[in-house]
Amino acid sequence: MPESRRGRLTVADHDRGSAGLTYVYPVVSRRAGGVSVGINLNVNNACNWRCIYCQVPGLVRGAPPPVDLARLESELSGFLNDVLHGDFLATRVPVEARRLNDIALSGNGEPTSAREFDSVVDLVAKLRQQIGVPAEVKTILITNGSLMRRAGVQAGIRKLAALSGEVWFKVDRATSSGLRKVNNTRTDVARMHANLEIAAHLCPTWIQTCVFAIDGAPPEDAEQQSYLDFLRQCVAARLPLKGVFLYGLARQSFQPEAKRLSALPFAWLDAFAEKIRPLGLEVKVAP
Repeated sequence: MPESRRGRLTVADHDRGSAGLTYVYPVVSRRAGGVSVGINLNVNNACNWRCIYCQVPGLVRGAPPPVDLARLESELSGFLNDVLHGDFLATRVPVEARRLNDIALSGNGEPTSAREFDSVVDLVAKLRQQIGVPAEVKTILITNGSLMRRAGVQAGIRKLAALSGEVWFKVDRATSSGLRKVNNTRTDVARMHANLEIAAHLCPTWIQTCVFAIDGAPPEDAEQQSYLDFLRQCVAARLPLKGVFLYGLARQSFQPEAKRLSALPFAWLDAFAEKIRPLGLEVKVAP
């Protein structure tokens, strides 16, 4: 690992190049409460959405280039060995976070847009067994859920479920106008619900929701109510959801709207969480 990349990790630094590798990067995750080993399949900074809070500089619309599976295997194998059997935790991670929490398919775009997604999950499964990754270390897919209808995506998610797996499914807003404003997608709410249903029946699934102020104001009352109504519909439809991750802004956006965005106080997030819990869903809050 290059010396220039051996500084201490913090929750505010999710630099995809922090390990000097192409596909693999470590972060200290505030939601996970430990080290997350990320797999970035979108090395060209391309995504099919453009969320206004996205921390990826130079984000473009599109899909990733072909994944070099051999290179990914070499990087992930070496890095997991360093975390589990080397000095990575002792030298680069704050004391309170010195634990491997998960392996996360995430990165600089939508990971399921990689045509090799299914094969990547196979690769993670193989390396977990070879290296001896503890069963309690989760394998997580962080996704906007837009490609759940693809057969290859569904095949990969089925395999993910066998790897202490979870899907973290993005639901930032629950109106068509809100989805266009925050995520720059024309996906409608009905399709989002259908995609969430697919994910939840294939693998344990959390909804992850980023909430923040735009021009100093939190989401409008009508937007908040639509979100609660969406969750209520999910519960009524008996979707087997694990719960909701409600989180705020901790790092700088690199999108044109960045100057208009700001973090909401923890008290606001906590109060909104209290509106969700009566629906019967577990809620975890990270400011």
